[in-house]
Formats: sequence, structure tokens, C-alpha cells
Amino acid sequence: MTERFTRWDSADYLETEEDIRLYLEACIEEDPGDGSLIRSALGDIARARNFSALAREVGVTREGLRKALSADGNPSFALVLKMAHALGLGLELKPRAA
Repeated sequence: MTERFTRWDSADYLETEEDIRLYLEACIEEDPGDGSLIRSALGDIARARNFSALAREVGVTREGLRKALSADGNPSFALVLKMAHALGLGLELKPRAA
């Protein structure tokens, strides 16, 4: 019998606001410092919600949002803030513990 594998997608498991909050917190904590993991997490969250509606709400095309959140993407800070607002998320900057 041949084993069959399916691609694991974290977006499939982001069902509640608590799931999203914990996932985003973990990705922020583990980000290597270049924002790549945070960008990926925002893409996962967007896919878990309605990607097309989110793109319209932040004022970009679906393809533009997908490109900005891709591995090669470089979303502007303004776009990240618009996405956070549209997703019901806040942004908090605070001093790191020493």
C-alpha cells in the first residue's frame, strides 16, 4: 500500500479569532528579523478569511495582495497596517525585555 500525503496548510486551522491571535503571536516571536514569517502569517490569515474581500477592503487587487504577501513580496508598511485593520488586528510596539 502506497502512503499518500496531502499538503499541510496552516490556513485550514485558523478557525477562530483566538487561533489567529495565537498563530500571529508565535510568528512574530519566531520571525528571523526580516518580516518574512510575519508576511507569511498574514497571507495565511488572509487565506483563512475571504482573500478577495480583504484585497478590496485594503484597496488592492487580489493578485496585488497575493504578490505582496508572497515569499518574494515586500508589502509596504501602509499595506500591512490596512490589512491589520481590515482583519480586526492591532499593531503594538513596545520595548523588548532585556
